[in-house]
Order: sequence, then structure tokens, then C-alpha cells
Amino acid sequence: MVEPKGREPVRRNARSNRARILATARQELGRNPDVTLEEIARAAGVVRRTLFGHFPGRAALVEALTEEASQALLSAVSGQSEPAETPAHELARFVLSIWPVGDRFRLLLALIHQDLGAQRVSEVLAPARDEAAAIMDRGQHDGVFPAHLPPAVLSAGLEALMISLLECVNVGMWEDDGTGAAVAALVAAGVPTERARQVVEAVASDIKREAS
Repeated sequence: MVEPKGREPVRRNARSNRARILATARQELGRNPDVTLEEIARAAGVVRRTLFGHFPGRAALVEALTEEASQALLSAVSGQSEPAETPAHELARFVLSIWPVGDRFRLLLALIHQDLGAQRVSEVLAPARDEAAAIMDRGQHDGVFPAHLPPAVLSAGLEALMISLLECVNVGMWEDDGTGAAVAALVAAGVPTERARQVVEAVASDIKREAS
């Protein structure tokens, strides 16, 4: 069946508007969880009717952002191409993989009280949290990380650290491509600073090579 002339450009425009609304909503809600849909529409450069044409209410918009975050985080966590040399290398790769989608991670936590609830956020973040805890467990078993805290507790502490570092980037206190955050995570997990830098440099180099 031949599409009527003009229909595909209209669809492309609709997809573009939807993507722009989501990107703007992610930014605005991350900055202010109480921002209104009207303010999001204005920031996205669309009229209110266009926003509501894609998302009939705040709940629909937040759910779309949640699903987007879920897919991005799952993709990042499952992107390990081959076994890492040590748990320290695993942790470095994990942080470097998660960092580019960190804003989505931070957004979910910002919306936990008003929109999503702890249970929904936990469902979305479970793969990342489980992977981080598993890396901590392997590292402690191999003697790479000290066992002064249970793996899940150490993982939760590192999660809070990553959120704080993301906030520092967002407010302009710091600039980082993920390598600084990865070094900070390794040091917090108990890896000596110089060794942490060496591991992160090696893993970052591997990631670049794999992407080329």
C-alpha cells in the first residue's frame, strides 16, 4: 500500500516532537520534580496541545521516562562484552557504562516520592543494583575489595556516591566523562588510588577500542 504524500513527514515530525519532549522533561524534572507540564512544553518549544497529544497527563509522561530509563540502564548493564580481568576492572567498566545514562538514574530517584514510589524505582534499578552487588561480592571473595561491609551495603554506598558526583556535574561544580567517577568508585571500594587510576585507564582504553 502506498502511503499518501505528506504522511511520512508528519510522522517524522511527531517522532521528533516526542523525543524532544522526553529529553526536555528529563532535564527539567531532574532539575525540579515539581515542574508543570506547561513549563515542560514551553521549554521543549511546543504548544501544550502537542505535549498532551503524546502524553495525556503527567503520569503518562513519567511512565515514558521510566521505561526509557529502564531500557537505557538495562542496555548499559548487559553491555559487558567479555569477562573482565579482575573485579576492579569489572567495577570500572560498570561505572563507565552506567555514567552516560546517569541522568536517567538520577531522575528516577528524584521522582520516587511524588510520582513513582520506591517499589517501581527498585524494579527499574534492580539489574544495575544486582550487578553492582555481585561485583562487590566477587571482589571481596578475591580479596580485591576489603570485606568491612556486606556487598549490598557497600554497593548502596557507591550508588549514593555516584548520585552525588552526577549532581556535582549537573550544577557545574565538576566535569567528568566517567573516568573520574570510576576512579572514585574503586577508591571507595578499597582499591589504592594509583592502582584505581591504572585500572580505569586500561578499561577506558578497551571500551574505546571495542567501539571503533
